[in-house]
Amino acid sequence: MIDRRAFVAGSLGLLGAPGASEAQQGGKVARIGYLATNLAAGPRRNLEALRQGLGDLGYIEGRNVEIEYRDAEGKLEQFPTLAAELVALKVDVIVAPPTPAALAAKHATRTVPIVFIGVGDPVTSGLVTSLARPGGNITGSTSQVGPEIVGKGLELLKQAVPGVSRVAVLCQPGGQGERAERGMLKEADAAARAVGVRPQFVEARGPEDFDKAFSSMTGAHAGALTVLTSAIFTSERRRLVGLALKHRLPTVFLFREYVDAGGLMSYGPSLADLFRRAATYVDKILKGAKPADLPVEQPTKFELVINLKTAKALGLTIPQSVLGRADELIQ
Repeated sequence: MIDRRAFVAGSLGLLGAPGASEAQQGGKVARIGYLATNLAAGPRRNLEALRQGLGDLGYIEGRNVEIEYRDAEGKLEQFPTLAAELVALKVDVIVAPPTPAALAAKHATRTVPIVFIGVGDPVTSGLVTSLARPGGNITGSTSQVGPEIVGKGLELLKQAVPGVSRVAVLCQPGGQGERAERGMLKEADAAARAVGVRPQFVEARGPEDFDKAFSSMTGAHAGALTVLTSAIFTSERRRLVGLALKHRLPTVFLFREYVDAGGLMSYGPSLADLFRRAATYVDKILKGAKPADLPVEQPTKFELVINLKTAKALGLTIPQSVLGRADELIQ
């Protein structure tokens, strides 16, 4: 598997890396392992936020911290091998953002501290015992906000597209862990019916299923689409939003990264904020704190983002009542 350290250092251009001799002058260099789903296609702003958070705490790559990047390149089955590589390197802490990466890291080691970021449901996924007392060698942050957040997104979508009555719900089987997935589907069903739309659940295990999934949506006369986010969907978000535009389906997502890629709108936690705050966990662990003693953090920053260019392409006029509530309008 390709080691993407050179790619990340060159493409992000953050936290300038001095030479190796300078790196040794500050004493012990901390080693952080980072498990990525797809560095080339993933949301760059989130990794930038993590690195900026580390920089704010005094961790400068090449000076007093080294980050070992391991990239699954969109192939989730690679995570166990990549996690084992990081353990073998004896890194001080592993940062594993998506659920599959965090699960692989947990299975790979019971001693190396692990920090996950924005996991949908870390309890039902089996990552932690509870949010307050994670247990073991793992902790982090969750993007879980309950069924009301799905309902809020669907409510905003219906206000933006008043005539919609049937909404397709795209999900990836196994994308969040079996128990978490059941809970998400149940929540999405209840939320859709609560705002007066009929849900149509459509599965896609990977990009090879996207065309079939969208044909199923249009065949059932879905008027809009919401996506239950997974690591694969996030890395393939540009293709997903492209297909939604092709099939003229207004979309609502949980995370703004999809809207940056051309989706219509999103309402949910700020992933960039969770990535930035993950640096605090890393800092505490490097200073001796145990993950078991660090409660899982829940999101505190939420944002409504609307892509006006996409609205125009779909022939939609978003009501001012919705636009006025947006945290950001993408022109």
